[in-house]
Amino acid sequence: MAEPMTRDQRLVLWIAILGSFVSFLDGTVVTVALPAIQEELGGGLTTQQWVVDAYLITLGALILVAGSLSDVLGRLRVLTIGLIGFGVTSVAIAAAPTPEFLIVARALQGVAGALLVPSSLALITANFRDAAQARAIGIWTAATTAAMIAGPVLGGLFVDFASWRLAFLINVLPLAITLWLIVRLGHRDQRRPGATVDLLGAALCAVGLGAGVFALIEQSTLGWGSPAIWGSLTLGIASFTAFLVRQRFARQPMMPLSLFRVRNFWTGNLATAFVYAALSLNGFVMGVYLQQGAGLPATLAGLATLPVTILMILFSSRVGALAGRWGSRVFMTAGPLVMAAGVLLLLTVSEDFSYWWQVLPSVLVFGVGLTLTVAPLTSTILGSIEESRSGIASAVNNAVARVAGLIVIALLATIVGGALDLPGFHRAAVVTAVLLAAGGIVSFLGIRDRAPAPSPDRTSA
Repeated sequence: MAEPMTRDQRLVLWIAILGSFVSFLDGTVVTVALPAIQEELGGGLTTQQWVVDAYLITLGALILVAGSLSDVLGRLRVLTIGLIGFGVTSVAIAAAPTPEFLIVARALQGVAGALLVPSSLALITANFRDAAQARAIGIWTAATTAAMIAGPVLGGLFVDFASWRLAFLINVLPLAITLWLIVRLGHRDQRRPGATVDLLGAALCAVGLGAGVFALIEQSTLGWGSPAIWGSLTLGIASFTAFLVRQRFARQPMMPLSLFRVRNFWTGNLATAFVYAALSLNGFVMGVYLQQGAGLPATLAGLATLPVTILMILFSSRVGALAGRWGSRVFMTAGPLVMAAGVLLLLTVSEDFSYWWQVLPSVLVFGVGLTLTVAPLTSTILGSIEESRSGIASAVNNAVARVAGLIVIALLATIVGGALDLPGFHRAAVVTAVLLAAGGIVSFLGIRDRAPAPSPDRTSA
């Protein structure tokens, strides 16, 4: 029987949940709001891609810096700065007069978002260990996925009955509550003596991602023969290569390459790349196609994936606890394969659209697979690294997830064939299924479960 949490552990868990909640909430709101944003501000599919990827570029580039900043400034202070910055940029997004202003505001919001999720997970890994940590991460997963309900539904209601702009202000309340809980916790931040931030590494990472994504998104408009495209792609590859070299030789690297010597860490992160690329692609395509292709209003499009969230809320904590006892390999293998099967059911979607017969079966199967995957994946990766490096381990894992989503959205025009019509929707489903299957295969081949801890009620004779 699991030991009850202490008062401080409960507060830490709630702070971690709500601190991550606003980031997840914003991500789901954006997907539902994209058609309304395009209709009001213009710009077509390219603007929709940039609204998503501007956030992911800065998030992916600076999420690693957040791990270092947590060591320098303390996890709670970094989390507090991120919460305040996220609130300010949310207001700026709601007031955006042009697509360009909106994209810049989204990029700045990514800076704030980079401080939230890794700091939140680092708080959990610093205060829970072993089976208790797996259970806490399961609770965190179930609770934060409530954003998948609140985001699409509230976002859809605002889009349909008020304005997409108001949808970006719905995170104000969880932001305020989280700041209040941090004050109540009253913990003194832990800092690592002598810790520094690798500014050169951060710059190389940001340029590498930004230039590369610019090339991938704009090539559909300018063509691969344009100097702006091949020049940006070359700059991006060169900068990111230099970033990796920098991490090899820097005294205090943002992304210690030594972490990847741990089998479960590098395998789990490779699985993360495949799975979260698939999740980003599926979320974007579903949110946009159900409105622009199938003709659903934003509210119904937001409700379409509700069963996924319900399944995760009901069972993620239980799956996390089971993975802590039985090992994660079977869950991390079966989950993505089940999701792949669910996504392939979207190939039944036709011009004669029916949510109940064509989309709902896919959503239910996909939800089962996602519930089996997320908590075991997270707990395996973070549990493979010692507590003293949990902040940077969490940051690396989140960076991998965000960069995977960033790249696949940048390639969206290529994946769907230039237009998100029915054939493009089907192509995206096939690519999503392939990515998910790859994540399951990687987990089966690479993950190694630790021997279960001896039961506390067993004593030597």
